[in-house]
Amino acid sequence: MAFIYILPMETGPTFWIEPLEKSLQRAFGYQTRKLRPKVSLEKAFDLKRSQYSSSQILIQMIAQPPPDAVKLLGIVNVDLFIPILTFVFGEAQLRGIGSLVSMHRLNNRFYGLPEDRNLLTERLIKEAIHELGHNFGLVHCANPRCVMRSSTYVEDIDFKSREMCGLCRDQLWTAKKERR
Repeated sequence: MAFIYILPMETGPTFWIEPLEKSLQRAFGYQTRKLRPKVSLEKAFDLKRSQYSSSQILIQMIAQPPPDAVKLLGIVNVDLFIPILTFVFGEAQLRGIGSLVSMHRLNNRFYGLPEDRNLLTERLIKEAIHELGHNFGLVHCANPRCVMRSSTYVEDIDFKSREMCGLCRDQLWTAKKERR
């Protein structure tokens, strides 16, 4: 049996883990397992930017995946970047094993608003499904309500659904059949 492994890294309270697991199982049809990763966030910290390189975290995450892992999903609570963008909510390897999502900019506190655990969980679920979708070969979707729609701002995440549109669901189904 293959699993989607969830790798929480210095996230603080994990009130979001059970709803995330249920949502991933529903979206992708795989059971989940949690794993404590051997990742050094300090190695990914960029002093000039005061942010963490999502690519450097991904490289560490995927170095030794469990043999029964179909995908690895890292969850962090630090500010992520890639060199060409000011920040990212997450990063994934297209058709690869690893993806990463940060709760840092998904949290209302980042914007000076009162914390809302339900909203944070909902945003995290959407971004996790989105990044894992890339792992399964899906690209950004033009449908504004599809979870695979690109999100530049947190409001974009709030607007879209946690569901894939019919076209993306069909592509996911095809990708999963080809994997077998």
